[in-house]
Formats: sequence, C-alpha cells, structure tokens
Amino acid sequence: MTDPHGPRPPIRVLLADDEAMIRAGVGAILAADPGIDVVAEAADGREAVDLTLRHRPDVAVLDIRMPRLDGLRAAEELRRAAPETALVMLTTFSEDAYITRALGSGVSGFLLKSGDPRELIAGIQAVADGAAFLSPVVARRVIAQLGAGRLSRAAEARATLEPLTAREREVVALVGSGLSNGEIAQRLYVVEGTVKAHVSAVLGRLGLRNRVQLAILAYEAGLVDDARAADAG
Repeated sequence: MTDPHGPRPPIRVLLADDEAMIRAGVGAILAADPGIDVVAEAADGREAVDLTLRHRPDVAVLDIRMPRLDGLRAAEELRRAAPETALVMLTTFSEDAYITRALGSGVSGFLLKSGDPRELIAGIQAVADGAAFLSPVVARRVIAQLGAGRLSRAAEARATLEPLTAREREVVALVGSGLSNGEIAQRLYVVEGTVKAHVSAVLGRLGLRNRVQLAILAYEAGLVDDARAADAG
C-alpha cells in the first residue's frame, strides 16, 4: 500500500545464517532492492536474538539450523521479546516437522534457499506489511496437510469463528487470502488502524499467536473459498 504521506522508509532487516557464503548471497540480493536495508547480520541464533533486540529491525530472516541457538528457538524468544519484529525462516529444508514448528513459533514467512530470489523480496515485503508469506513449495505442503482432514476440521473451525462479528469474519477471510492490513483497509474502505485493531482483537479472542494461524483457521472454515467466490461473482 502506498503511503499517502510520502515515500515509505526502507524495510530494516536482520539476516542470520551460520554460513558466510549464504549470508553474502542473500545479503547481496537484499542490498539490490532500494526498499530494503540490512541493518545487521548474525552467524548464530543467540547473536540473532541479541542483535534483533539491539537494532529492532522490521523483519528478522533466520536460518533454521544454526549453532548455539537454532532458528526455531530464536524465533520463540523473539516472539516474546520483540513482537514488533516479523519473523521469516530461510532454509534448505521443507520437511513438515520444520514447517509445523515454525508456524507454531510465531513465524510469518517460510522461504526456501533454493527458491527464486524474487520470492525472498516478496516475502520480506509481505511480512513487513503485516501479511503472511509461504514459498510455493511450503504452501503446497501446508494445503495438502489441511486437505487431508479438512472435512473433519471444517465444522470445528466454523464453530471457533462463530462468535466473531460479520466485519471480523470479513477481515479474517481477507487475512486468509494473504492480504496485508493496508490491502484489507482498501478493500473494506476503512483506515488501516481499524484493521489492525480487528486482527489483534480476533487473535486475542481466539487464542492464536499470529496471522499464519489465523489464515489457516480461515482456510479450514471455508472463509477463503467464500471470499474468492464473492470476488469471482
């Protein structure tokens, strides 16, 4: 979403990976985008936590397998200590166990090192805007997991969302569709602060940790399909 008050400042990013070559490569990709500023680099998870608390970046990009403190444990610490920093996992591994743990740790993005560099930029921009982002490979795995038992979970998901107001359900459906707060505000003709308030209220009421969990719930309840059908109609 374009800021009506002027150019958006660069997204401040911390990059953590124990392999110097990977840090150099990913750092070069990020440095080539004028909208991103890498403010710190870390070689292990403990350093990533310390530097995040020092620099307070908008986004922390964490490798999963790092010494001293792995990326998942670092994410759990940062979710508590620096909730304003969005978390992205960058890894060569796409096993379901890693995905499940990452999503449970409050991670907003999950990207593969073997992916297109454009995915890296898009993912960082998305989570900085308050949305969630999964690489296509990871998204297919998550959808497959959901689809395997979707009918048995759909009723439970709908019951969970039942107490929400009609407007809150609209917001949840759009979160599930991958829209940022700014994009949702434009769609619903409200200010972005109103959307943030709705999302925070829903997360608190439903006991969810982040937008990814909310998006999955929206998918299971069929709200995403309903929203797409309304757009098509």
